[in-house]
Amino acid sequence: MTDNVEPKVLLVVEDDEGLQRQLKWAYDGYEVVSATDRAAAIEALRAYEPAVVTLDLGLPPDPDGTDEGFATLAEILRLKPDTKVIVATGHGARESATKAVAMGAYDFYKKPVDIDELGFIVARAFHLHEIEEENRRLEYGAGAKVLGSIITAAPEMMKVAKTIERVASADVSVMLLGASGTGKELLARAVHEKSGRKGDFIAINCAAIPENLLEAELFGYERGAFTGAVKSNVGKIELAQAGTLFLDEVGDIPLPLQVKLLRFLQERVIERIGGRQPIAVDTRIVCATHQNLEAMIAEGRFREDLYYRLAEIVVTIPSLAERSGDAVLLARHFVNRFGRELNPGIQSLSADAIEAIAAHLWPGNVRELENRVKRAVIMADGKSLTAADLDLQAKAAANEDSMAINLRAAREVADRKAIRQAMSRTDNNISGAAKLLGISRPTLYDLLKQYRLQA
Repeated sequence: MTDNVEPKVLLVVEDDEGLQRQLKWAYDGYEVVSATDRAAAIEALRAYEPAVVTLDLGLPPDPDGTDEGFATLAEILRLKPDTKVIVATGHGARESATKAVAMGAYDFYKKPVDIDELGFIVARAFHLHEIEEENRRLEYGAGAKVLGSIITAAPEMMKVAKTIERVASADVSVMLLGASGTGKELLARAVHEKSGRKGDFIAINCAAIPENLLEAELFGYERGAFTGAVKSNVGKIELAQAGTLFLDEVGDIPLPLQVKLLRFLQERVIERIGGRQPIAVDTRIVCATHQNLEAMIAEGRFREDLYYRLAEIVVTIPSLAERSGDAVLLARHFVNRFGRELNPGIQSLSADAIEAIAAHLWPGNVRELENRVKRAVIMADGKSLTAADLDLQAKAAANEDSMAINLRAAREVADRKAIRQAMSRTDNNISGAAKLLGISRPTLYDLLKQYRLQA
């Protein structure tokens, strides 16, 4: 008798019925579900929740374009972010492949289809999905450190982490977009650490340096180049030789200096101020901004050609309010860290603090949360930080995202929320949490195991 193992579901989104049949025959080890357009693909996604999807970007009503394919990719990843989507690209469609990966696609394959090659990619995608399912501590579970210093359990941030891991080893410029305090420099460091580059990570905040000094900071200068230049000085670009240069707030670079930076990116050669000797530099550029660079381009304040040199891969970082469950998770981390360093008497968060943290919008993102917790740890008298200690109003937790993929997923979201709240209120006491939930301890243990929540 064979074990009752659920089949691996592969969704093939392809409007060529002949190719659909070919793929279905080739993958007899999977349950293959087919769809010919975006609506059918989303319907199948909701019904079958496939771990892996192959997606032809040329879908009706625009089979010769890619807009419908990219819209389908975006909707799949919005509804089920952990899905491994493998996109099909035509001859030489490198831009489409790069864009798809930047959006969150797992991989791509070229048409015409090589069944063996695609089979290897699909098998690898299923294998990775299984590993992630086994080890994942999804929303509301205990957090995990990803990419070194980034702590998260939110699928929104896990998606960012996967993108960073995927592009880190590629020799491309990376642009990080996100509000202040979302962790752009931490992610830039992660790109460097995962890249394998042997040189240093050098960071510079372009908004913090006066315009007349920024060129000298970036490119360096020779002795006598200007008044006060009593000796030669190496710029940040050279300091990052064989390493990574992080340009924070790149939108603040003045237009004349943008021209010089563009030349470096094109030729990988610089000249120090006052110098005539070209210097070859192997430096990878990672940049970040909270500004709308496309609007700045339209207004003539940022060069379009420089933008495309810097933004070969664009990664958008979610705000803390968009990271499901991470505010409370990070608050606990900061309480433990600052408690050890500054006030050993502080050991936990009170129930009203947890509710207030979950409800607060955190306009200053992780930096605001860290500062509030640090200040509260220093000033508080009790063993637990309260909402008042954090200077937050105690209020009911914000509603969960109601856009679940289907009814089963919606029930899981509700169950996870109730369990998380009960465990938080009872400081992870199983008997107390079961009593609050009105269920037995064995039932709660089963739910914790089912939803991969930490007791």
